[in-house]
Amino acid sequence: MDSKKLGFFGAGSMAQALIKGILGALTFPPEGIYVTNKNNEERLKFIEKNFSVRTTRDYQALLKECDVIIIAVKPKDINELLCNIKNYITEDHLVISVVAGVTTSMIEKLVGKNIRVIRAMPNTSCQVKESATAIAAGRYVKPEDEEEAFRIFSSVGKVVKVDEQWMDAVTALSGSGPAYVYLMIEALTEAGVKAGLPNEIALNLSIQTVFGAAKMVVETGEMPENLRKKVMSPGGTTVAAIETLKKMGFGDSIIQAVKNAAHRSKELMKERENYNGN
Repeated sequence: MDSKKLGFFGAGSMAQALIKGILGALTFPPEGIYVTNKNNEERLKFIEKNFSVRTTRDYQALLKECDVIIIAVKPKDINELLCNIKNYITEDHLVISVVAGVTTSMIEKLVGKNIRVIRAMPNTSCQVKESATAIAAGRYVKPEDEEEAFRIFSSVGKVVKVDEQWMDAVTALSGSGPAYVYLMIEALTEAGVKAGLPNEIALNLSIQTVFGAAKMVVETGEMPENLRKKVMSPGGTTVAAIETLKKMGFGDSIIQAVKNAAHRSKELMKERENYNGN
């Protein structure tokens, strides 16, 4: 367990999922975690009751107590938050942001100090400790800071380090990725129903099929292409299905979806940079 203390600015679903994972992995003890938010007192009471962590409305006190802080607010609220806390943040703090579309340099500029900032992009699967999280280090980050971030996010899934220039691609691939998989499950379920299955059976089979296929990739270590070919008996049902998917542009549509999401991520970041510049 870390002797450092961890502070959360933001108490929404992402913060709660991270707190749950961190406590489950014994990364920090409950008494070493502090949580605050903008104005939702009921949310803080819920978190304090369910996780036995400390909550406060005093930003200065939280920053005085905590060595590591995680910013988990909505993108529209980060300017106001940093304005309120910049006088209390020091170069001794490690600042980790999970705010989409906000770069480490933007945070450094808004705070106006040579602070150590790590940008992280987990996804919603952190709620079940299966997040795919990418982290990118700001210019003043030390190797031990990256180790700390790895330790925190490993408690809710897998972690990779990337150059910050790739974070738009990360956002498009793994950040938005769960939605693509959910859409596939929806389509498989609908197809099963149209083929004559009751909805509940079609849904359960679709969920388990996606889960089992992903687990096969993880546990066998084989490439997805090889595993796919093993399912495809010549002249069989799977070949007929895969040929249909290829003709209808299944792979191309996913590639284009990720490209469009990455493009939109870049647009949103530029909009935010322009706003901050004004």
